[in-house]
Amino acid sequence: MKLSTVTLSLLALLSAALPARAEDPAAYPTRKIRMLLPYAAGGGGDVVGRLLADKMGKILGQTIYIENHTGAAGTLGTQMVATSPNDGYTITVGGMTTHVLAPAIYPKLPYDSIKDFTTIGRVGTSSIMLVATKTFPANDIKELIALAKKGEPVQYGSWGVGSTGQFCAEILMQQTGIKMDHVPFNGIAKLAGDLLGGHISLATLDMATATPLVKDGSLKALAACGERSPSLPDIASYKEQGVPFDRSLSWAMYAPAGVAPPIAQKLSAALKDALADAEVKQKLLGLGITAQFVPGEEQRDINARDIAAWKQVAKDAGIEVK
Repeated sequence: MKLSTVTLSLLALLSAALPARAEDPAAYPTRKIRMLLPYAAGGGGDVVGRLLADKMGKILGQTIYIENHTGAAGTLGTQMVATSPNDGYTITVGGMTTHVLAPAIYPKLPYDSIKDFTTIGRVGTSSIMLVATKTFPANDIKELIALAKKGEPVQYGSWGVGSTGQFCAEILMQQTGIKMDHVPFNGIAKLAGDLLGGHISLATLDMATATPLVKDGSLKALAACGERSPSLPDIASYKEQGVPFDRSLSWAMYAPAGVAPPIAQKLSAALKDALADAEVKQKLLGLGITAQFVPGEEQRDINARDIAAWKQVAKDAGIEVK
């Protein structure tokens, strides 16, 4: 009797010491999924993430909850995703800054945006908007150039050093010969708040943040960095205003590297279905994003090509972040 008791106790201890069996991919998801966003709550990227989390959660039959981790122009939260378990229960929405531009200009980025992630698929394409307060004396690039060449100091804000917003402003300066002083903010929500409060007069914002503020008259838009946006069709692009720059900018969904293919495929299918929903399309368009699904592997290859191309753009423009 005592031997049986000891034997059973040993078996229980051994069983507890064994690693838990990996979840059957066919049953995924069996619990809540975390969407870790490298953006401040209320910012454009946060709004996009919450919209997709709500729709994809309904499609997958599980809640997708949001965690915001800001810092270092989005690269801090993105690194946290890269080092999370690759079980399919951590996903993120990344923009140009986190997955294309940062690896193109940071020599010591703490993650590899290609190797350290499973690309779930593209969300859509967008632009960056150069915006200003209603009382700012310039209304387009021509007037901004004239203002800067008068010798008056011009400051602009972006959502961080090395962000796509800074990159667009640097491109503008390189191509036109004007000078502007960069004021980096810790996140787009803080930047937008200071614009609305009149603490800074000129800034670059992502379309998701800029579109509603321009449409309701809170801010005015001077130009679109990238293609002309269908959500603000009256605002001419850089290229249309004489600045030779027209690269498209994209949003995509990612998970840590090594997610089991069946799980990645379920997430990808849910993203595709979410983006096909008419209401989601309309809401994304209202944020300045044209919904456009591209499968994960194809988007990963596009990212790899874009990183190489943007490295050359950065070199030509003299942009370097140490």
